[in-house]
Amino acid sequence: MTNDLLGRHRAVLPDWLALYYEEPLEITHGEGRHVWDAQGNRYLDFFGGILTTMTAHALPEVTKAVSEQAGRIIHSSTLYLNRPMVELAERITQLSGIPDARVFFTTSGTEANDTALLLATAYRRSNTILAMRNSYHGRSFSAVGITGNSGWSPTSLSPLQTLYVHGGVRTRGPFASLSDDAYIAACVEDLEDLLGHTRAPAALIAEPVQGVGGFTAPPDGLYAAFREVLHERGILWIADEVQTGWGRTGEHFWGWQAHGRNGPPDIMTFAKGIGNGMSIGGVVARSEIMNCLDSNSISTFGGTQITMAAGLANLNYLLEHDLQGNARRVGGLLIERLRAVAAQVPAVREVRGRGLMIGIEITKPGTDEADPQTAAAVQEAAREGGLLIGKGGGHNTSSLRVAPPLSLNVAEAEEGAAILENALRSIQQ
Repeated sequence: MTNDLLGRHRAVLPDWLALYYEEPLEITHGEGRHVWDAQGNRYLDFFGGILTTMTAHALPEVTKAVSEQAGRIIHSSTLYLNRPMVELAERITQLSGIPDARVFFTTSGTEANDTALLLATAYRRSNTILAMRNSYHGRSFSAVGITGNSGWSPTSLSPLQTLYVHGGVRTRGPFASLSDDAYIAACVEDLEDLLGHTRAPAALIAEPVQGVGGFTAPPDGLYAAFREVLHERGILWIADEVQTGWGRTGEHFWGWQAHGRNGPPDIMTFAKGIGNGMSIGGVVARSEIMNCLDSNSISTFGGTQITMAAGLANLNYLLEHDLQGNARRVGGLLIERLRAVAAQVPAVREVRGRGLMIGIEITKPGTDEADPQTAAAVQEAAREGGLLIGKGGGHNTSSLRVAPPLSLNVAEAEEGAAILENALRSIQQ
């Protein structure tokens, strides 16, 4: 049955639509932190549909809210008043930390970042964007144009002029050998030098932790230091929280808060986990920025009632059960367990991350050279052991991505770590 479905997939879908595993699997259902495939195999899910099943599979509170809303009305567009959309926007403005905030809902993180770029360029009357090396912001034409990761950038054409800044990857690049303070100072100096050679950009867009890039991050405080330079010139700061938001990093509710010394971002984007699988994205911005557009703009599917009902129920569950705190506690145990294993596996260059957002970088032993074949072999071995994980990485990297639902318990973390240990040790045989 799976082979038949795979053949049908290949006959009607693009060749570039990637599938994990040599023998791709069809996930048929899930519960909690587990999923099942079409053959009845059960897996611990440590990737959550690319960090999207944020709380748990088949969470009763969310499925109940979706079912009840579907029985009333599923959709009406933004041309009509929409109570669930207003209620979720109210909650997000309060949580965002951005003063006098407004929210615009989209259907994805890509569309959210598109909207943020539209707002920033319209507000600043500039089409120049600063972006981070090793970054990823989506697959639309404008989002691809600011993506600093060649593996996810299929064209050099763009409606934007993009300038790439140092700093998103702490352990690679020309400043890797410096202390944290010296690293930040060098990146700031690089930014100031770059700005001396170009017309004033509209904004800097940055992921606090780079997702597709392999869960890489700068030292805490880098973007706060950048903000001082940007603010002097009126340049906006866009925080892409599509993967880091809603408490996943454990230490903070938003990734930008690790860099919040000089205040919140001007614009923040979100998506993925807030819908727990339902298609929700959005932008939060100060009202003067959000309201700067001088032509009509609506959304047919952004903010539709059924997704807003899911988002409200999911957010309530997340806050009432302190899943941010759980990510900090259980994630801390998991990352230390994985670091202890990695110390005995020469192919592991680094285990990094925070909360339940952990990257394991695989290289050829004793070098910094990427080893995607070995990373794929570890991913395959983990699946054989009953664990699903992701992959990522940018320039000369091949990383495994570990990002379970935030309700992960200690026993499940230990089970997943044991499977990963066996998978990592298998490549030494």
